[in-house]
Amino acid sequence: METLKKNDFVEIEFTGKSNNEIFDTTNKEEAKQMGLEIEVKPLIVSIGNEMLLKGFDEFLEEKEIGKKYSLHLISEKAFGPRNPALIKLMPMKLFRERNLNPYPGAVFQFDNTLARVLSVSGGRIIVDFNNPMAGKEIDYEFTIKRKVNDEKEKVNSLQDFFFKQRFDFEINEDEKTKDKKVIFKKPEIKILIDVFKERFKSMTGMDFDVEEKVEKKEEKKEEKKE
Repeated sequence: METLKKNDFVEIEFTGKSNNEIFDTTNKEEAKQMGLEIEVKPLIVSIGNEMLLKGFDEFLEEKEIGKKYSLHLISEKAFGPRNPALIKLMPMKLFRERNLNPYPGAVFQFDNTLARVLSVSGGRIIVDFNNPMAGKEIDYEFTIKRKVNDEKEKVNSLQDFFFKQRFDFEINEDEKTKDKKVIFKKPEIKILIDVFKERFKSMTGMDFDVEEKVEKKEEKKEEKKE
């Protein structure tokens, strides 16, 4: 039976629980029970590249496809311990400026970080910026459904995880060296690709770049005509 190693791409189904309560799942029925309205499906990740919790990611190496596994993680290997420094006192003014009504248990987003209101006393609001799962032990049950070999599927899984959206691309292969390059068709995302291309290459073995701007090609044609 084939076992898995770092940089392998796999499709995985899992359910995460804390104190026997589900907090994350790729199972549609369990998602409905949680009241999640978003569509859930098996996740494609690259092993050993921080696309899962550290302890979960480390556990995947040398596992078998199709076999069901259970995993227990202490908080340090999961979402980390609770940090008292992330519990902050905020003035009511900040909430009013955003047309928010704070009350104990309410969850708001500040600077792309979720925060939960612990207490409200006059104009003083105590807010917890810790991850809701921080300080908790986690249990996972998971099955690796398959190893992903299709290169386009790999690239799309990276886009889903790192970009949260997909851009058109093509994969070109050098006839002599057989080296492959992923070319994105939207020049505007070059800055984004430059940030990730070295990391993506180490994960896939392929180079990443963007297509040249069409305007440049048209300008060259006009120069030839003149």
